[in-house]
Amino acid sequence: MLEFLRTRTPVRGPKLGCGEGGCGACVVLISKYNPATDEVTEHSASSCLTLVGSLNHCSVTTSEGIGNTRHGYHPVQQRLAGFHASQCGFCTPGMCMSIFSALVKADKPDGPAPPTGFSKLTCSEAEHAVSGNLCRCTGYRPILDTCKSFAADVDLEDLGLNSFWKKGTDRADVGKLPEYSSGAVCTFPEFLKSEIKGQMNDIPAAIAGQDGWYHPKSIEELHSLFDSNWFDENSVKIVASNTGAGVYKDQDLYDKYIDIQGIPELSVIDRSSKGLEIGAAVSISKVIEVFSDGTPVFTKIAGHLSKVASPFVRNTATVGGNVIMAQRLQFPSDIATVLLAAGSTVTVQTASKMLRLTMEEFLEQPPCDAKTILLSIFVPDWGSDNVIFETSRASPRPFGNAVSFVNSAFLARTSGQLVIEDICLAFGAYGVDHATRARKVEEFLKGKSVSAAVILEAVQLLKDVISPSEGTTHPEYRVSLAVSFLFSFLSSLGNNLNEPANAIAPNGSCANGPEKHGTVGSDDLPVRSRQELVFSDEYKPVGKPITKAGAELQASGEAMYVDDIPAPKDCLYGAFMYSTHPHAHVKSVNFRSSLASEKVITVISAKDIPVGGKNVGSGFRMLGEEALFGDPVSEFAGQNIGIVIAETQKYAYMAAKQAVIDYSTENLEPPILTIEDAIQHNSYFQTPPFLAPRPVGDIDQGMSQADHKILSGER
Repeated sequence: MLEFLRTRTPVRGPKLGCGEGGCGACVVLISKYNPATDEVTEHSASSCLTLVGSLNHCSVTTSEGIGNTRHGYHPVQQRLAGFHASQCGFCTPGMCMSIFSALVKADKPDGPAPPTGFSKLTCSEAEHAVSGNLCRCTGYRPILDTCKSFAADVDLEDLGLNSFWKKGTDRADVGKLPEYSSGAVCTFPEFLKSEIKGQMNDIPAAIAGQDGWYHPKSIEELHSLFDSNWFDENSVKIVASNTGAGVYKDQDLYDKYIDIQGIPELSVIDRSSKGLEIGAAVSISKVIEVFSDGTPVFTKIAGHLSKVASPFVRNTATVGGNVIMAQRLQFPSDIATVLLAAGSTVTVQTASKMLRLTMEEFLEQPPCDAKTILLSIFVPDWGSDNVIFETSRASPRPFGNAVSFVNSAFLARTSGQLVIEDICLAFGAYGVDHATRARKVEEFLKGKSVSAAVILEAVQLLKDVISPSEGTTHPEYRVSLAVSFLFSFLSSLGNNLNEPANAIAPNGSCANGPEKHGTVGSDDLPVRSRQELVFSDEYKPVGKPITKAGAELQASGEAMYVDDIPAPKDCLYGAFMYSTHPHAHVKSVNFRSSLASEKVITVISAKDIPVGGKNVGSGFRMLGEEALFGDPVSEFAGQNIGIVIAETQKYAYMAAKQAVIDYSTENLEPPILTIEDAIQHNSYFQTPPFLAPRPVGDIDQGMSQADHKILSGER
């Protein structure tokens, strides 16, 4: 969708940042209409991962759509400017849409009306609204102040420097802020509602979709597509939300897509006394919502899932897709670890039969093929009596949007005397193929009452179990994290330990009632600070909080950046092909047989430089010139070999990856890799005279008279 918006429409608000759904610069609001209930639902999403083919009958709102120079700015944009929350402004439209999405979600008709000028958003929700948006220059304090200015439970005096009132002198009043009222922006136009209603009675379209898109309405239709002659897993992609492409990049283009979102069996949510059945295509955000209203185990699962990815990714990413990536591609999934500890089972449909497997059995199977479909996940209801469930994760960012160094989930059933009757200890993301159970530690703990000696023995056993594979970064750190998670969990279960009565449980969860084990974890504490300022008129008006000119333009997405300049008509795009071999002849450049290589229009290399031209990429006065292309010898790995030309930038990048370069080292001297080699071959960089150091004093005499001498050394 991002490519479509930026190349086929005048919209420039969503930006291409990481292209992985990890920075939030491309966030937009997607709205869907249900004609049966006459309801509109909205959610934020990464436009860099969302496929245009999945947006049929959807409305997309960008930062320009909620406010602009022509129709006036939205209060979100005005407050971002007034709280000085925009510096370079590149990521500000994404911030704007994340905040706006949180406001739309909070201001649904349910519940009492908020005070005038505020929304139903709480400070905690406001802080999490931009938890997936990365800012590299402004700093998060003014951005959080903007978010919290909409929250009804905010203390306005805590908000920082702004251009609405003078800190410490003027009274902080919501009336001084740009007025906010819910529902002022129409997220789903009436004409589109009418169009959808008019198509309700039409005959359903065949599964053979247009433009390569197929929308099966049942598992049977899906398998009929699998059995068709045109199905080829190398050219056909099965998608529910496509967020997995942010983790595992597509190595080639696809000419057919099978969208499984419309299959009812994959969207089921069935709650019973035995537990909760969740369809594989249910979004992670919906799973969090469903689990939040449940038993302590379910609530704990919801709390952990809220730290997976970012809000705008969770809104579209499916729980089944996450688990499938963990099974097929060894993705370090938090969800798989948590579901494993909760005793979950999965229902899998293969080409010939339907299987019901435990999560452990499913993860340990060989990677599923493309025709194996995960239908649903069942999480049993453990109740709350004598059941303790804890989860932990350590990652670079506590609010999510980062893969864990280690994650864990522990479930224990105890007797009245706090004797462990049964226990499950699951660990993941520490450098193994998938989440695993610490079976040896579990067997040791069963039937025991936790004491200091028992904890020590369990920790020693765990060190032998948690063994990161070779090549894993920071293996000792990951093992120590796993040990600390287990230690904290067992300490909270311990009897007569020399510890405070209210031990802090991992992640601040509650077990067996808050009066016994529950405290608030640091991750759940609000971000609080009060900014005190001392103003002086000595250098007036220097120091006055004046709103930056152009900040509202940046927030609306109308500010023009280099990449926002429209490309000329019939413009072509290029991507460099880079050498993968140092110091070698480039004999030939070919392309693998792929859909991407078919998009290549031409390849430009040193052979295409006109007569009289020079193969020069850059030159520095008195320092020499650097070649544009490695010709006829690639001097180093990463040197430009040529440029692939295609109709779009994506085509060019993808085709460049399909290049197959033939190298030869015949008649070439071995590369000079050490100082000794350089001296032997008399290979030196000549220092320009103006950079040559000037000797001061007699170096030989000074060295001979020095108190400490270097007898020998190597540099």
